[in-house]
Amino acid sequence: MIALRRFLLIAAFAFWQGGFTFYAAIVVPIGAEVLGSSAEQARITRLVTWNLNLAGAAALAVFTLDILKVRQFRRSRAIAIAVAALILIALVFLREHLDQMFHGEQAYLDSRPAFRPWHRTYLWLSTVQWAACVAFLALSVLAWRAADRAASTTA
Repeated sequence: MIALRRFLLIAAFAFWQGGFTFYAAIVVPIGAEVLGSSAEQARITRLVTWNLNLAGAAALAVFTLDILKVRQFRRSRAIAIAVAALILIALVFLREHLDQMFHGEQAYLDSRPAFRPWHRTYLWLSTVQWAACVAFLALSVLAWRAADRAASTTA
């Protein structure tokens, strides 16, 4: 059961945060180039972010289960996940706000000055969330090592 729980945590992290990283670093620039503008790429991104946030909620559930099962580093891991969860909530609301500002090319162009600061906020929050999740993964590996050591000394 321990191996399965750990595998699920790593798989959830890879899907959510790996997907975010790949999308931001590779798909967005290529999409803007192929589609001819950031506005056209944003039409795709506004659909992708909904799924990314859904993946985040599922991943956070898996992460929380591991925190409940492993005592080691529990407080620091819980703080990292609380940060990620609070940011996820903020991102869901920000996504809705940004989506309201983006209805077709003309609406985007008309609201672009107002759109940019909200979009920057979304990007910065996503980056902080990514860092919290990376910290959580590193702390999880340390927690698992400590738990394995504790189990081997009692066995």
